[in-house]
Amino acid sequence: MNLLPKSSKEFGSVDYWEKFFQQRGKKAFEWYGTYLELCGVLHKYIKPKEKVVLDKGTLDAVLTDEEEKTLQQVDRMLAEVGRVLQVGGRYLCVSLAQAHVLKKAVGHFSREGWMVRVHQVTNSQDQVLEAEPRFSLPVFTFIMTKFRPVPGSALQIFELCAQEQGRPVRLESAEQLAEAVRERQQYAWLCGQLYRKAGLGSVSLDLCNGDTGEPRYTLHVVDSPTVKPSRDNHFAIFIIPQGRETEWLFGMEDGRKQLAASAGFRRLITVALHRGQRYEGMDSIQAELSARVMELAPAGMPTQQQVPFLSVGGDIGVRTVQHQDCSPLSGDYVIEDVQGDDKRYFRRLIFLSNRNVVQSEARLLKDMSHRAQKKRKKDRKKQRPANPPEDLPAAPGQSIDKSYLCCEHHKAMIAGLALLRNPELLLETPLALLVVGLGGGSLPLFVHDHFPKSCIDAVEIDPSMLEVATQWFGFSQSNRMKVHIADGLDYITSLAGREARPHYDVIMFDVDSKDPGLGMSCPPPAFVDQPFLQKVKNILASEGVFILNLVCRDMGLKDSVLAGLKVVFPLLYVRQIEGEVNEILFCQLHPEQKLATPELVEVAQALEQNLRKPGRGWDDTYVLSDMLKTVKIV
Repeated sequence: MNLLPKSSKEFGSVDYWEKFFQQRGKKAFEWYGTYLELCGVLHKYIKPKEKVVLDKGTLDAVLTDEEEKTLQQVDRMLAEVGRVLQVGGRYLCVSLAQAHVLKKAVGHFSREGWMVRVHQVTNSQDQVLEAEPRFSLPVFTFIMTKFRPVPGSALQIFELCAQEQGRPVRLESAEQLAEAVRERQQYAWLCGQLYRKAGLGSVSLDLCNGDTGEPRYTLHVVDSPTVKPSRDNHFAIFIIPQGRETEWLFGMEDGRKQLAASAGFRRLITVALHRGQRYEGMDSIQAELSARVMELAPAGMPTQQQVPFLSVGGDIGVRTVQHQDCSPLSGDYVIEDVQGDDKRYFRRLIFLSNRNVVQSEARLLKDMSHRAQKKRKKDRKKQRPANPPEDLPAAPGQSIDKSYLCCEHHKAMIAGLALLRNPELLLETPLALLVVGLGGGSLPLFVHDHFPKSCIDAVEIDPSMLEVATQWFGFSQSNRMKVHIADGLDYITSLAGREARPHYDVIMFDVDSKDPGLGMSCPPPAFVDQPFLQKVKNILASEGVFILNLVCRDMGLKDSVLAGLKVVFPLLYVRQIEGEVNEILFCQLHPEQKLATPELVEVAQALEQNLRKPGRGWDDTYVLSDMLKTVKIV
């Protein structure tokens, strides 16, 4: 039975309420909550012998619109509240805090110099899981405290308190207060929808630090409608260890669906921990989240049921932010060290505009620098965190394992060199390479170190990235490797326009787009325009290979990109990176030279045989031929 008012005016109508209770019958109803639900807030602000005006829904009922007559009536009501209260007295107004009501109340009392606080009334656990959920809008109490007027003072105090015993958060303006209230109303609406319905699609939200307002946890709600309900499989929470939120299983929607299906729960909530926040350990996170996540529980869950908290490896992982800065071109970024599955440390470059994507990654060597050892001794004297790591990562002095490629798409790009003529002789062949997009420098550095006759031009538009690569990722220039700070579009256009233009054996594009709204995040669309691809062709050797990292979620756009490439480069191979959106494209000029899969594997093995010779520092886990086994010809 839908008894909600059809308009705000009905809410203030006597006839509506008469009809409401007639249809409701003898069943008890409290729109704003019973005394037991409100007493926590009321007792907090109403003390013996204090003067208080208590309003439960009256302001909402009177202020049904913003017509002049209505506003004048409300002005008289609020002025009377101010008249009867002495300094230090309080006006407590229990309200649904609709936007126009909040604006009027806050505006009136802040102009009068009163302190303004909005306190959300916390739902009890029984309410969260009750069979008949309440109206989705949460209930708030406005606490307006009368201050003595100070002539000439423009001081205004706005506060929000989201928990009965929590500390209030001071806000700078009435607009910020209204926005904070609106966020909590949207959250309550979302909780109501999640309670009533399963399979709402992709649902994510941030839980913020109550003191600072900064995001502390990111939650993703994943429903598995095919899971057969039982008493113990309704609901679970999965804590993602720090540093692993970028992995496909945790960072992508399809990965989270796979995780939820394998966990076997009707609803799984994954929880990512934010950098810059302090976490004591799994137990403290569980205590902090237990009440909040229950608001996201599905219908039908037994009362008082214990909700399991799951994770990988039983701890919250290790993340150490080594450096944080802001680039004029790339925005805010961090350099952080994280601990992997095998307790090895990895250094990552993360752009905070896309914090779930690793821009560059390198493995750190096991042996620790002298600086790290001294840091470790000092830390022994301090209080150890929960689940301490076996080894602490060091700062810039820590050596980078240059023999190890972390990124699967970089491994595939290197495997593309096997498409060159006589791959078994490449280590003795003077190769000319152009790499557009430096990042941490892992890709050009790997080519430089493993192909001793190679000469590399690397192009990077952001000078900050060259500093990052040099200081944090072990990158260095040499007489065989030069970095050019330039826009890759302009650089290639300039080369292609020369009379004596160079001809590169290999051209690699590993450059991201700065526009997150595009369906293709790598490369920027201008890099695959037909006229520009012709310029790339003009500086590529006849037997050379153009290798492109493509990250495109728009299938129509991707088909268009492949068709455009095929026009300029008639021989086109595609290698999908498992578990990622990345696809590596290998482009060549002579279709008659195409190789079938067995032939691709054979040339890759020939190249790898030379790379694996003693003394070359080859990573034994990197099987070059595996990178070409699943290549398809477009």
